[in-house]
Amino acid sequence: MINEFIDVSVDCVIFGFTDDLLQVLLIEQKMYGTDNKVSKRFALPGDLVYRSEGLDAAAQRVLYELTSLKNVYMKQLGAFGDPDRVMGEDDQQWLRSIRTNPDARVITVAYYSLVRLEMFDPKPSSFAQEAVWVPVKDVPQLAFDHSKILNKALSELRDQIESHPVSFELLPKKFTLSQLQQLHEIVLDTKLDKRNFRRKVQKLDALVALDEKQQGVLHKPARLFTYNKKYND
Repeated sequence: MINEFIDVSVDCVIFGFTDDLLQVLLIEQKMYGTDNKVSKRFALPGDLVYRSEGLDAAAQRVLYELTSLKNVYMKQLGAFGDPDRVMGEDDQQWLRSIRTNPDARVITVAYYSLVRLEMFDPKPSSFAQEAVWVPVKDVPQLAFDHSKILNKALSELRDQIESHPVSFELLPKKFTLSQLQQLHEIVLDTKLDKRNFRRKVQKLDALVALDEKQQGVLHKPARLFTYNKKYND
């Protein structure tokens, strides 16, 4: 039997780093039970692809509506097309409240983005009334197959941070070597030797040492660095 209704969506894993935590931007889904009690669950930001737009444009729209940011790091993770990925009981209950055809099969293409948290506050969008930052280590089970997508994004980020200068997309424009190492340790979930880490990163042309130091800290202020934008040229 051929399913006449197959929708295509995009879902975005948006990572940020602040307060010594790797965080992910999630939307809240509110569901109302028969007793009018409200229950909440979390999902990744996403939306159906408009007829007039491509996949990348749809993902950029989702990101822009939530953050007002353009030209940020974004990478496609791949397609997720399990026939039953939106057919869970809670999934269907929520879809019935927002879709005219909740039983339609949905194939989603996932993306992940890296943003600097100091640049924006999450805002309501056409597809989400509430968006919140949640530490990755505290993320509960997500709607649909979004936990699977998040795990794929984390795996990709760990691979990228070892071989590409993606960590600079998460840090402030000016940062210390300690901040850089801390980010790597959190993403990789492992302790790194301070001396070896600094020797490794300072051999690269990716860092530019600034004639500035930290301000307003109780300890000895550390030197600040920035990312060399010509590193990949």
